[in-house]
Amino acid sequence: MDRTTRRALIALGLPFLATGCGFRPMHARRGSEADTQVAASLAAVKVGLITERQGQLMRRRLDEGLAPMGRGAVTAKYDLRVGLGYGLELQGFRRDGFPSRIRFSATAQWYLFDVGAPPREITRGTERAFDAYDIPENQFFAADVARDTMERQLIEQLAQQIVARLAMHFRKEAQGVTPA
Repeated sequence: MDRTTRRALIALGLPFLATGCGFRPMHARRGSEADTQVAASLAAVKVGLITERQGQLMRRRLDEGLAPMGRGAVTAKYDLRVGLGYGLELQGFRRDGFPSRIRFSATAQWYLFDVGAPPREITRGTERAFDAYDIPENQFFAADVARDTMERQLIEQLAQQIVARLAMHFRKEAQGVTPA
């Protein structure tokens, strides 16, 4: 068998190999009762306001991740509150002493409450993401674009981590396991 035929057979067989590995989409509409409960619980999470521009982007990403098909007529049962923090570290310097590389660390502290009166904390977590960008010499526009791209990627990564943690929490709850 030649190399091209082998590659084609491998490419065609990979989807069949993945079916037995236990992978299931987080927002699966069909499947077990637990899957349906997790998707419904995620859609019932209302994301609170988060300050500043990066907070607005985070809120939008969380909304998209929690209810990818839209919320429809789902009543909010949970309130998610998120706080963002950033740190930076200068990693590289040019000969004139100006920085040439900056490493950002982003931290999201989140709390999930029920919507009862008074609200009761259900779970909480802290997610972290790191990224860096170069500052090209005399190319300010390129540096701004690189920074904006890096910040968007950090927000996306943090939002995905939060949604995954919430899905794990709701899955444990649906399976009757007492969440820690």
